[in-house]
Parts: sequence; structure tokens; C-alpha cells
Amino acid sequence: MAGPSSRMLALLSLLQVRRDWPGDVLADRLEVSPRTVRRDVDRLRELGYRVEALKGPAGGYRLSAGSELPPLLFDDEQAVAIALALAVAPASGADIAESAVRALAAVRQVMPSRLRHRIDAVDVVTTPGATTVDPGVLVAVSEAVHTAQVLRFGYAAAWPGDEDDDRPPRRVEPHAVVARNGRWYLLAWEDERDDWRTYRIDRMAPRTPTGRHFTPRAVPGGDPAAFVAARFRGSDGAGAWPCTGTVVLHAPARRVAPYLDADAVLEELGPDRCRLTTGSWSWTALAARIAGFDVAFEVEAPAPLRAALDTLADRLRSVP
Repeated sequence: MAGPSSRMLALLSLLQVRRDWPGDVLADRLEVSPRTVRRDVDRLRELGYRVEALKGPAGGYRLSAGSELPPLLFDDEQAVAIALALAVAPASGADIAESAVRALAAVRQVMPSRLRHRIDAVDVVTTPGATTVDPGVLVAVSEAVHTAQVLRFGYAAAWPGDEDDDRPPRRVEPHAVVARNGRWYLLAWEDERDDWRTYRIDRMAPRTPTGRHFTPRAVPGGDPAAFVAARFRGSDGAGAWPCTGTVVLHAPARRVAPYLDADAVLEELGPDRCRLTTGSWSWTALAARIAGFDVAFEVEAPAPLRAALDTLADRLRSVP
């Protein structure tokens, strides 16, 4: 039989991975009597764990949330995952860098050496974004999403003097919080505009909760992250660029490949030629992007891309 301390850790581990445990099943798993399980549960309660007793023929136990944070128990893979998540937290866009560093130090200190060496081998250097989100604001917005409660908030203008500075508080139906490229966004339905809107959470200032609930709508495409990505591309589709064209570049594919988006299609045609299919938010922007490769090229399709190249060329020639 295992000693009391190791047995309690085993009991705590079991309670953390399953909501309800019959008492006799726990006793069998730990190879002890139901009476010993009851004593170990009492010891866990003394340490701050809220273990509820379940009614029924055999009785049982459930680990619930308490008023304070008790010590937690993780297996090796969970501990490594937590440490790595804390290491890259400063790049998340949330203003938790200092807290993450302190939490990582606390987790690392109690790790066995075999795990500490795995963590120390990953030397992570993060680059914080230009903007950060107040964790309190992030939690308040996320809670409104979770409870499907109408959200009121002030919204800072992108530039001083913009109309947003004088607008009354927004009132929206929040549907999803999306992290993208080091920033946090809220995807919400705004009745005033009868449309889906995306808001940067670092510019939001939530007001007193409205207490008004709503019935969530279906996000177009079913994937909030893909829908937000599509909006940033100027599209309401499933993330595709609204303007896509195909050209033959007079350059080797290996020279072009490092500068392409993940959804671009590159085909090698020879040592000094390749076919590229890519997109952008407008035809003129796509024309500028293709011209930016600084090589000769021919347009294969479509006609609007050819017209945009003519427009761009005229515009550049007219620059004083």
C-alpha cells in the first residue's frame, strides 16, 4: 500500500480528471478501503480542496471550486504545457508579462529536475506587441460572450479626433473573442448597423453590465476565427481574398516562396520561371504586390488584374 502522502496525491489526481467518482470505485483504484478514502478526503479538505460528498447507494465524491486556490497537481505533460504557455505569454497581447514570469518561476521551482531540464532547453525570446489588453477588460468581455449578455462599452478612436471619440457607448451582442497576430478582437452583432462587427479589445472600455441576455446567432461559416480573418481580407467568405489573380514571374520559385502567404499557390515552370496564384483585398493592391517582386512577369488571368496594373502604372508615372 502506498504511503498517506502519495495516496492523497493519487486521489487528488483522480478527482481532477473526472467529475464524479463513486466511493467504492475510488477505493478499488487506490487499493484501499472506503474508510481510508474518507479519511484522505478529509485531509484534502483541510488543505483547502472542496470535495463534496455525493448521495446514493454507494456514495461518492466530487471536486468543486472553492473560495481560495489550493495547491494543484499536474502530470508531466501538463506541467510542461503550462510552463511553455507561461513562457510565451508576453507575446499573447494580454498585459500579463510580469505575472507570467512570476508564475513560471513558481512552477519551475517545484518541478522535478527531469522536467526542469526540458523547460530550460526551450530558450524562448518573445516580442511583445505594440498594444496590450488589460486582463480585467479581457475577462469582462469574455464573460459577456460566455453568458450571452448584451455588452455596453466605450470605444477609443483609432486616431485623435476621429468620430469614435464623441460616440455614445456601443451596445452589441458579443459572440466570440478571437486572438490574432498578437491582438485580441471581439466579434459581435451590432443592431444599429444590422451587421457583424469586429472590435479591438485594447480599445474597449466596458460599462456597467446591462443584465440583458440575447439568443446567439450563427456566425457565417460557423468558425469565428475564419470569419474574422476573412473580414481583415475584405471578404465575408471563408477567409478567401476577394481579388485573386495568376501571373508568371521571371524568377526561380525558391526566390519567390519566402515572401508568400500560406494560401498562395506557387508552381515551378523552370530554372527561372514560376507561376503564382495569390490574392489581396483589392485589384490595385494585388497589382502592387505582384510588382513588388521586382521581376518581369506576364498576367494569365483575370482581366481586372490587367486593368489594375495599367491604373497603378499611370498613378506611379504621375508622381511629381
